Amino acid sequence: MHILILGGTTEARALAGLLHGEVRVTSSLAGRVANPRLPEGEVRIGGFGGVDGLVEWIGGHAVDAVIDATHPFAERISFNAARAAATAHVPLLALRRPGWVPEEGDRWVPVPSLEAAAGALDGLGERVFLTTGRMGLAAFADRPEWFLVRSVDAPDAPVPARAEILLDRGPFTLDGERELLARHRIDVLVTKDSGGAATAPKLTAAREAGLPVVVVRRPPVPEGVPVVATPEEAAARVLRG
Repeated sequence: MHILILGGTTEARALAGLLHGEVRVTSSLAGRVANPRLPEGEVRIGGFGGVDGLVEWIGGHAVDAVIDATHPFAERISFNAARAAATAHVPLLALRRPGWVPEEGDRWVPVPSLEAAAGALDGLGERVFLTTGRMGLAAFADRPEWFLVRSVDAPDAPVPARAEILLDRGPFTLDGERELLARHRIDVLVTKDSGGAATAPKLTAAREAGLPVVVVRRPPVPEGVPVVATPEEAAARVLRG
């Protein structure tokens, strides 16, 4: 059995480790991170060239099933995977870590997009901790606020005119996030609802400081695609056949 994992996430690496040695596993990484953490098993890096390219790859490499374990906001590849799997007549499973849930004391401002997040900043604060990754920063390019932009790799232009770039990779600690908010005098946080524990401490730190948090809601999984929440659930489904 040959399983194609569309990966790049912590969950995808864990899943590859669970399946490696049990079945043939190929993990596909988009190539957007300069030095990715590689999973066990076979690895390919780069795009497929859209739906047709993915269909061709599935057929040419005798793939028996596809698991979409990409980032919750990797909407394009998720929908391409759904179309390609249907065309190639192979099963598709989505592995999605659960989203974050607001707790007592949180001051969340839910929004549907990065553009809406930029618009929601009016009146919320003047010093913004922007943790939405290096893609899509153009939405904030014309904002007057000062931004601390954190990403794994350096972002491409355009970026906010008044910005400091912080290159860092999670997991992050609560003490570290508290210190970061205080040192940079942050008064509003902007994040995507990525879920998971690696970057969640910023939410606790913001709650403790009483800061508003603009939260970009995640896009839906393509209709009809079954979803599991953990690598263990995904591995169990694959190994059950």
